[in-house]
Amino acid sequence: MPENKTDSLQYQSLEIQRKFQLAALQQTLSYVNTNAPFYKKLFQTHQIDLNRIQSLDDLTLLPTTNKEDLQLHHPDFICVAASEIVEYSATSGTLGIPVYVALTHNDLKRLAYNELLSFELMQLNRHDIVQLMLTLDRQFMAGMAYYKGLNQLGAGIIRTGPGLAPMQIETALKLKSTAFVAVPSFLLKLIEYCENESIDMQQLGIKKVLCIGENIRNQDFTYNSLAKKIIKTWNLQLYSTYASTEMQTAFTECIHGQGGHHQPELVIVEILDDDGNPLPAGSYGEVTITTIGIEAMPLIRFRTGDISCYYDTPCACGRKTIRLAPITGRKKQMIKYKGTTLYPSTIFDLLNHFSHIKEYVVEVYNNELETDELILHIASDIPIDECEAKLKPFLQSRLRIVPAIKYHSTSEIISMQYPNNNRKPVKFIDNRK
Repeated sequence: MPENKTDSLQYQSLEIQRKFQLAALQQTLSYVNTNAPFYKKLFQTHQIDLNRIQSLDDLTLLPTTNKEDLQLHHPDFICVAASEIVEYSATSGTLGIPVYVALTHNDLKRLAYNELLSFELMQLNRHDIVQLMLTLDRQFMAGMAYYKGLNQLGAGIIRTGPGLAPMQIETALKLKSTAFVAVPSFLLKLIEYCENESIDMQQLGIKKVLCIGENIRNQDFTYNSLAKKIIKTWNLQLYSTYASTEMQTAFTECIHGQGGHHQPELVIVEILDDDGNPLPAGSYGEVTITTIGIEAMPLIRFRTGDISCYYDTPCACGRKTIRLAPITGRKKQMIKYKGTTLYPSTIFDLLNHFSHIKEYVVEVYNNELETDELILHIASDIPIDECEAKLKPFLQSRLRIVPAIKYHSTSEIISMQYPNNNRKPVKFIDNRK
């Protein structure tokens, strides 16, 4: 880990970054070939000669892996003895069962360093007091990562957990919080509470929010409808971040908001087309990662299922890393409805823009012809007839289609968003076979 910012790979040229990553890649490949039964068998099956990997471009000689591989062959990904594993995290799986990720002591240190870099991108320091408004238990890696990263930064930490707007505001007032880590849509509930209680949000002292779990930017990096709703009332600097439990690494934007910065010390990133071919800067494809410096469960060419692109021009902050654009959606969440291709994020942004929608859930399922059908589950603050008259033309003009709409109470929608005591809101339900 660098002693100061100028030593960090983020400030070095892309050529120097790639040179470092090639050496790290070769070391990682040797490590998994020796210690991970899954990769040893995979390389043998595909007759992979690891000596041929002489540049990052040679990654294409290696097969890709995905979440289903992790679910079906989990024990064979682990590279260390059980006695060396000190933590297990879990994330949702595409086969309906959790994906477990094992970590060693050094993996936890790496995780803390990863989030330290993220908070430095936000220009937080040891004088900040950060309110963690998210789950820190139930095997949720992100909560642990943020806590450990802030601890390494030396900042004050308040573990309030998710929900309960009155408690969050009362805590922020009493302890003089300066930043939040929160789901952005929950900020709207905080705003509503403050307005109802005549609390001046500008006097709270909150300046910055790391926004997790939901997108806050359009593809051109402007704030989307959700973010605009927030900053219209509350003068905050919102920061977007993208991460996954499997890669144990985050792409967080800096104060210039031009994409999530790559951490070249921790992960190699590719953008692949449907055939597994690397795409150039500016072209959208599947985010695919190879981890660096992980002991328990390194991943080689792991296809995340998330669709994005990257930009390789230097950032105004001085970092020369590539930057990931906002995620457009998950590959398996793409919807084909009445000849129109949609991602849930597009629908979310429109529903966030419509002022009379309090809460929502988007559901997709197969009809009798095995094609996609959409239902929008809505809680509105105006009568149903009035909402219908305004919402349907709004959707038609922007989506060119009007899905089925079902109306519910706010409490019913919130129950749909948190099935089985889920630790984060579910706003897209995929009931397709």
